[in-house]
Amino acid sequence: MKIIIVGCGKIGVTLAEQLNSEHHDITLIDSDGAALQAVTDRIDVMGVTGNGAVYQVQMEAGIKEADLLIATTNSDELNMLCCLIAKKAGNCHTIARIRNPEYSAEINYIREELNLSLAINPELAAAREIARLLRFPSAIKIEPFAKGRIELLKFLIPEKSVLNNMKIMDVVSRMHSNVLICAVERGSDVMIPDGNFEMRSGDKISFLAPHAESADFFCKAGIVNNTVKTAMFVGGGKITYYLSKALADTKIKIRIIEQNEERCRELSELLPGAMIIHGDGSDQKLLLEEGIRQTEAFASLTGFDEENIMLSLYAASQSRAKLITKVNKIAFENVINSLNLGSVIYPKLVTADIILQYVRGMQNSMGSNVETLYKIVADQAEALEFRVMEDSPVVGVPLEKLPLIDHLLVACINRKGRIIMPRGKDTIEPGDTVIIVTTHTGLNDLGDIIK
Repeated sequence: MKIIIVGCGKIGVTLAEQLNSEHHDITLIDSDGAALQAVTDRIDVMGVTGNGAVYQVQMEAGIKEADLLIATTNSDELNMLCCLIAKKAGNCHTIARIRNPEYSAEINYIREELNLSLAINPELAAAREIARLLRFPSAIKIEPFAKGRIELLKFLIPEKSVLNNMKIMDVVSRMHSNVLICAVERGSDVMIPDGNFEMRSGDKISFLAPHAESADFFCKAGIVNNTVKTAMFVGGGKITYYLSKALADTKIKIRIIEQNEERCRELSELLPGAMIIHGDGSDQKLLLEEGIRQTEAFASLTGFDEENIMLSLYAASQSRAKLITKVNKIAFENVINSLNLGSVIYPKLVTADIILQYVRGMQNSMGSNVETLYKIVADQAEALEFRVMEDSPVVGVPLEKLPLIDHLLVACINRKGRIIMPRGKDTIEPGDTVIIVTTHTGLNDLGDIIK
């Protein structure tokens, strides 16, 4: 597919890298020629210097032949204008990054009027992910599938867990839990395990389960999953605002530490249920005074990665709180994952996953469509949810007779709201949604699971 990306900021470059790795024809537009040159020297993409909202610049980038334009600049208004011009000039699909909370209430109207294929709000998407984690603090990551009926959860096996040295095939019989373990991270390796795989403490396990079953599984595995009652957030930006709004219907008592006095006043008006503290979140004395040792959740959400990492490490040394660390740059991911930072949230990657899901859905050709996409480990393992059409080549064949590619698991079938953890005799039928977990990244269609 030919894809034009406007803006070579963090999200634009992340998207260019991921879409380029999936062999799309990418053209990047940015008014900063030097920044553009730095990207095109590193990634095999075309670069066009200019204002992406100018008709002539889009024509030079090849808008007439483009399948999709993605506008990712820091200006919501510029992004919307880029998409409007692209729709008129090239009649292609359009995706706009729209971050302003004032627009979020009107996002459906904006999408309809501008005929946008997708409107992405990275901060809102990240806030929703954090809110899910605070409702289920034992998990490192939670991703909903089948319209929330089933969840993919990731957790770390603690030292003295009953899961240590247990084979996957024994989980259902010994723990009487209806869960499916579908991926294991051990050090830098990611595996799709078979029944004989033996889990160890220190492994990061990803499993699928309905919500009630996952809570039961954690309990039987001896993993404490007490609901969070108090939370401290450092940084009063957009993510903190959206997160506090998302948690407004819970009983969680929220404290927000923000350095900018004017922003504190704004947050006091916007979030009457939260306690807003004006101060420097990196001041240890202030953190201790505000109860960092007693808080049950701590999220470092400032605009600086280094500060967020240091704050989470300090919180880990002072408390047993559920830790959440926002990281903008994806460099040194292996180092970051080795630190005790709790759940690490990358707003760029959350956004990229949503856009990749849409792009793969556009490519569907053999009777299925990508409904949900989640990268279990960046560039190493994915969980995808496909909607099955009548003409899909996998329809009606028992799973045990399907010649599936290696390192792939048919993890779940959702049939009209009924969740099926599939066995060999089960079949995939039209209208189902099917969750596939695999280390083969880049699957576009359900037919790709067959050898």
